[in-house]
Amino acid sequence: MMLALWLLLQALSLMGVVNYWRHLPADRQEEAPDGAVMILSVRYDWDGDSELVTRLKAQSAPFRLLLATSGACAAAETLAVDEPDWVQIVRAGVASDEGQKVHKLRAALKALRDADRYLIFIDADIAPPVRLAGRLLFPLVRDKADIVTGYRLLLPAGQGMPALVGAVELQLATLPRAASSTMPWGGAMAMTRAAAERINIDAALAGRLSDDMAIGLAGWRAKLRMRPVRDLLVASPLDGGLGALWNFGVRQYRHIITNSPRMWAVATGAVALQAGFWLWALGWGGWPAIAIGYGAAWGRATARRQILAAVLEPAQAARARRSLWWDVVAPFAVCWAHLAVQLQASLSNRIRWGGWTYRVVRGRVVEMGRG
Repeated sequence: MMLALWLLLQALSLMGVVNYWRHLPADRQEEAPDGAVMILSVRYDWDGDSELVTRLKAQSAPFRLLLATSGACAAAETLAVDEPDWVQIVRAGVASDEGQKVHKLRAALKALRDADRYLIFIDADIAPPVRLAGRLLFPLVRDKADIVTGYRLLLPAGQGMPALVGAVELQLATLPRAASSTMPWGGAMAMTRAAAERINIDAALAGRLSDDMAIGLAGWRAKLRMRPVRDLLVASPLDGGLGALWNFGVRQYRHIITNSPRMWAVATGAVALQAGFWLWALGWGGWPAIAIGYGAAWGRATARRQILAAVLEPAQAARARRSLWWDVVAPFAVCWAHLAVQLQASLSNRIRWGGWTYRVVRGRVVEMGRG
């Protein structure tokens, strides 16, 4: 009985990844309408990231770049002076009752012009493909969605802990995505101006720490059409020590549990089921159970390798493939690490992010301070 359930669980897991791979769009249609504005929130110590700026200038769809700062970013000021026809800077000041990123985004939204019809949001730590803006805009212009999103795909700097964190994130990135259950990712998402007004985006963000969770939950409540763009798994370099990388993972799930405990419970329950079955397979299931687990893991790794090759640049795909070794060598470790991160996230409502520590209750910042 246990072996049959284990076989079913692994078969479903493998089919989910294969489904993602087989449904990657072959015809990656883009749109390049007038009235697109891209909002980028940067920290005070942002260095102007020449690679990011070059990638943004190379986008196939035109847009105006709205740089949101706390008012103390020299590189942002320089870029605004050097590119006055393209870049507008917004100086938000320092937040006292909400996340710093949310505070800057709200200031940027107040600076929109009448001609701004499509809002694109990105993070400063991504390496966007040239099609990013055009692919995000396509469903909006064709009236197929109100909010669209890509998702993060981590590029680990090494084979150890960075690759393990990347393997956990790769599990999430390649989950089958239904429009009815899509949660946007603030690193690469877009919406129509009408959708932003419909959810009253300023009110939705006010007092919050997580911009994407706030927007996603508001979109669900308003019954907006939210759609994933499956081929937009956007490269995001990952490096750091053990503590920093672990805290990164915990922070992602703490954002979830402080905004939607039910969503955290569903995700944790699914991972706990896999983790428990892996414990049984290694301890009591014998070689047939181990063979089923590893066979499915190798199948998922093969499908994910194809996904990486299809959505990333060759050099990016080579770095992302480092995470696949964990699936090949120790898939149980990926599952157990994932569960450990989820459980640790539930132990506190304090989130350390960007040099600040926030205490979050029901998605709202109730206390914050530096450190």
